[in-house]
Amino acid sequence: MPFSFIRYNRLMPVSISRRALLLAAPAVLAAASRKPLKISVFSKHLQFVKDAELAEAARDIGCAGIDLTVRKGGHVDPKDVTIQLPRLVELIRAKGMEVPMVTTEISQVNPEAEAVLNACSKLGIRHYRWGGLKYTDASAPQEQLAAWKPKIRALADLNQKLGMCGIYHTHSGAGQLGASIWDLHILFEGMSNEAIGVNYDIAHATIEGGLGGWIATTKLTGAGSMKGLAIKDFVWMKSPKGWEAKWVPLGEGMVKFPQFFALLAKTNFNGPVQIHYEYPLGGADKGNTTLTMDRSKVLDAMKKDVVLLKRWLTEAGLA
Repeated sequence: MPFSFIRYNRLMPVSISRRALLLAAPAVLAAASRKPLKISVFSKHLQFVKDAELAEAARDIGCAGIDLTVRKGGHVDPKDVTIQLPRLVELIRAKGMEVPMVTTEISQVNPEAEAVLNACSKLGIRHYRWGGLKYTDASAPQEQLAAWKPKIRALADLNQKLGMCGIYHTHSGAGQLGASIWDLHILFEGMSNEAIGVNYDIAHATIEGGLGGWIATTKLTGAGSMKGLAIKDFVWMKSPKGWEAKWVPLGEGMVKFPQFFALLAKTNFNGPVQIHYEYPLGGADKGNTTLTMDRSKVLDAMKKDVVLLKRWLTEAGLA
């Protein structure tokens, strides 16, 4: 006798077959094990505020946390990380805000990288963004991947020792390691996803694979290596230099966010979500310390994007 599960409501009984239940199981299990995703603002776009005011600005635009820049010109200077980072994190947490990750210029193990990661680990910050590696024309890409692998493995080993996860940010463009995202899959093979992973930038992924490439790479990284998610939007524009990607507010561009989040909902992704503001915004887009437009208008534009992002996450069952 065929198995069926019967649920009655006020209108009529609904029958769900065994096959439908089995097909739905992965998504149900993923949703059950996932905590609601929280949005952090990339602090590059709030370089015009400091200390406790940074936390207040992030809170005012609707974010739950801050992806803190720990790099030259950022909110924390890596050369003084042991003093500056604990002080700033304490101020941010005192305002009820989180610091789920930091953005660094780390690309391999060295004394500065060890100092930054040790400081983060002591503060319970478990994710950091790293990257910046580029291909050259000196040899084939696969040869360069093979040369990078021992250095990345050493970084993964350090991460594992400190309870950290290094997430490589995916950019688009010629020569960028990670632009195709498949090369990161090859590079990280044999390493723990809990120690080394991908900070998946859906806009850059769409630039590189607008028709179906972003779908494939979402599924590829969503299987375990996606440990962070960066959010922004773009359109293609014709310029004297040819076709170029132009950054725009969320919802005004070409990224298919509802479709993307529906795919993400089928995974176990639990990493930090960072919102970026690369479109013209009075200098906040560039990480400037002074603004050329009214601060309230800048924060209002940022809040508008956060509200829309929260709506998409809620509709996908991710918030």
